[in-house]
Amino acid sequence: MMEQRKPISVAEAINRVIDHAQTLGEETVDLFESFGRILTEPIIAEHDVPHFDRSPYDGFAIRSVDTASATGDNRIEFSVVDHIGAGIVSNKTLTKNEAVRIMTGAPLPSGADAIVMFEQTIESGDSFIIRKPFDALENVSLQGEDVKEGEEIIEVGSLIHPGTVALLATFGYDKVRVAKQPVVGILSTGTELLDVSEQLAPGKIRNSNGPMIAAQLARMGICFKMYGLSADDLESSLEIVKRAAKETDCLITTGGVSVGDFDFLPAIYERLGAKVLFNKVAMRPGSVTTVAVANGRYLFGLSGNPSACFTGFELFVRPALLKMMGADKIYLPQTTAFLAEDFTKANPFSRFIRAVYDGASIRPAGFNKSNAVSSIARSNALIVLPGGSRGFKVGDKVDVLLLGVEEGTGKWIL
Repeated sequence: MMEQRKPISVAEAINRVIDHAQTLGEETVDLFESFGRILTEPIIAEHDVPHFDRSPYDGFAIRSVDTASATGDNRIEFSVVDHIGAGIVSNKTLTKNEAVRIMTGAPLPSGADAIVMFEQTIESGDSFIIRKPFDALENVSLQGEDVKEGEEIIEVGSLIHPGTVALLATFGYDKVRVAKQPVVGILSTGTELLDVSEQLAPGKIRNSNGPMIAAQLARMGICFKMYGLSADDLESSLEIVKRAAKETDCLITTGGVSVGDFDFLPAIYERLGAKVLFNKVAMRPGSVTTVAVANGRYLFGLSGNPSACFTGFELFVRPALLKMMGADKIYLPQTTAFLAEDFTKANPFSRFIRAVYDGASIRPAGFNKSNAVSSIARSNALIVLPGGSRGFKVGDKVDVLLLGVEEGTGKWIL
C-alpha cells in the first residue's frame, strides 16, 4: 500500500525531483535547428571580434595628429584620396591631411587612427573641413574589443537563444553539439473528460489539461506524445501507463492522484513498482501533486484541476526536463513586486497565485481557485506567498515567478 500522505515543502519536493534527473546524452544539429536547445560544448572564440580595427560609422578615416590645431576659427581641410565600403580594404597609406571616405564596418586604412562622422564635416567636392580636434582612436571600433581570441563566451549548459545563434554563426559553427531532448507522454485521466471536439454533456467537461501541458512542452521546444483520455478504470489505465512508460522518457498524467474512490494512479504506481518521491506537497494549489520514478523514468501525477496542473508543471516538471537536457538554469525567473490589491486569505501552505505583472506591481489574474482556467490565460507570473502568512495588503512586497521567459535562473526562490 502507498504510504500515508505527509506533506513536504515545495523546496524539498523540487530537490527530490531534481536529484533523480539524468541527462540523455548529446547530438549534433544544424545551426538553424539549434534555437531552444542546450549546449553541450563551450563556445570558444576562434578569433578576435572584430578581427580588425574598423569604422563604426559612415564618415572619413583620418590621422588624428592632423587635427590637433582645429578650432572654429582655424578649420582644417582634408583631401579625400579613396572611398571604401564594408568588406573592402583600401590600399592607401594616409599622409598629412589626407582622408579615406569610409562606410560602417570597413577596416581602417593604413595610417588612420580616427573617424570623423559625416555630420562633423563640411564637404566640398573631394575635400572637407573640420573645426575640432580628434583624439587617437576616437570613433574607432578596435580589434578584439567585443571578444578576444581564446575567450570562453558561452558555457556548457546554456540555452541557445537568438543571441547565441549569432555568436555561433560568427565563429563558423554550422553544426552545434546539444543535449538530447526527452520525449514526454501526456495522459489525461477521468471518466468526466471529453475530447475538445465533443459536445458538452451533463457531468462532463472538455479536456483542457492535455492541450495545456502540450503547449507548455512546446514552449520549451520538447517533443511529446499524446495518449488521449483514460476513463477511471484501473486495469485499462494501467495498460496505457505501462505502454507510455516504455515509449517515453517521462510520462505526465493529469487527474487521478487525489484520495477519491476513482483516483487510481497511486495504485498504478504500486503495481509498476515505482518509487514514489512524494505524494503531497505543502502548497496551494496542487497539494496532491505526486511524482514517482519507474525504471529510471519519471511519472508526474499532476492534479486534474487546471490551475493546480499548470502550477505543478512549472514548479516540478519544467526543471526536471531542463535538468535532463543538461541546462544550468532550470528554475523559473524570479523577481519581487508590490501588490496592487489586497490578498487577505491566510496561507497555511505556500501559495502560488496566477497573476499579472507589469514590471513594478502585480495583482491576481482573477478567479484563483485550483479549478480556475481563466486566470491561467490572463497570467504572466505567479505570486509566491510563504506558508504561515496571514494575508497581504496593497503595497506589500512579494516574491514573483515569471512565466513564459525562455531562460530562467539556477537557484530556487524559497
